[in-house]
Amino acid sequence: MKQTWRWFGAADAISILEIRQAGAEGIVSALHHIPTGDVWSIAEIRKRQDEVSIKDGQPTGVSWDVVESLPVSEAIKSQSGPYREHLDAYRQSLKNLAECGIHTVCYNFMPVLDWTRTELATRLDHGGTTMSFDLIDFIGFDCFILERVAAAADYSDAIVEQARERTASLPDTGKTQLVQNIVAGLPGANDNWTLGEVRSHLAIYQSTPADQLRSNLVDFLSEVVPTAEALGLKLCCHPDDPPFPIMGLPRVMSSQADYRYVMSAVDSEASGITFCTGSLGVATSFDPVSFIKELGPRIHFAHLRNTKRDGPSDGERHSFHEAEHLNGDTNMVATVHALLHEQIRRKAEGREDCIIPMRPDHGQALASDLERPMMPGYPLIGRLRGLAELRGVIAAFEEVHA
Repeated sequence: MKQTWRWFGAADAISILEIRQAGAEGIVSALHHIPTGDVWSIAEIRKRQDEVSIKDGQPTGVSWDVVESLPVSEAIKSQSGPYREHLDAYRQSLKNLAECGIHTVCYNFMPVLDWTRTELATRLDHGGTTMSFDLIDFIGFDCFILERVAAAADYSDAIVEQARERTASLPDTGKTQLVQNIVAGLPGANDNWTLGEVRSHLAIYQSTPADQLRSNLVDFLSEVVPTAEALGLKLCCHPDDPPFPIMGLPRVMSSQADYRYVMSAVDSEASGITFCTGSLGVATSFDPVSFIKELGPRIHFAHLRNTKRDGPSDGERHSFHEAEHLNGDTNMVATVHALLHEQIRRKAEGREDCIIPMRPDHGQALASDLERPMMPGYPLIGRLRGLAELRGVIAAFEEVHA
């Protein structure tokens, strides 16, 4: 696999040279400053390529290999407002990326929020920190801070009562911090939303069942995949994070069955999968090896990260935290081996995309990470540790299968 690293551009406190020292071979990036729904111009794409590949007039040794993400607007997801104009802009952005030589494009179809955590820096026994999702805290936010209509009906009575008691015990500063954590999302998301703005965004999907959102995703792919096919691009959809319904929002990419449906509905190699083991792995039913055996040919990008279910659950909703890459609920060694077997299969078929780009997604903040600014979930030392561990698994496999 090609070992890549996510970089957020000038706003990222981690430099390209530090990324090279960590051992990464390529960069995953996006143009977060361009409003969702607007065209990514060739000039802006080339500017980011230069920021990645040249430092002080010298080559850095890495290039911008994967886009993450070219965002899908809420208008497209909900098929409302200027969604036709946004589809045109999306197709033009794909054309411009292809013109600049970038051919792997990650996106997601999660309404409103890219990901959700209740704590961005949970202290661990070894002194480092990690992101986490506490279900009781989240239900407290949903039912008693956001006060979403009929929210309590989504959960069991017992856990709602636990959430009521915990939320009542929080000081105002604790409630404010919880709100900020939940709406933070990824860089480029609106981390300054008020509760009123959150409610208004949720209202867009109030009467949208999962079947309708899934149909809208298929419609979106039907519109953009022909362009991707003509350009030789690979689109890859990231799973829901977490992989269960939140705040009444529909979820349509949370399981192997979800991917099976969408990949069959738009049956093209240009429409594929971002295989995120951390997001999918929160579900107790996730079997990474089975997923790869069935859908491996459509995996165009891999996020190798691990999560650990660690607290209260309510049906299919679970508490969890970002674990060490080799020490969560997902058997990462078996996962990496299955992906490497998929590469061998592709090579035997003569596929040009036989090498799958991957990145060590997320990481615990360790050592000097605790003393420097960072994007939530994206520390230097924690991801360096993860990449080193994954590189060791890959090296051991290659030694056996040389």
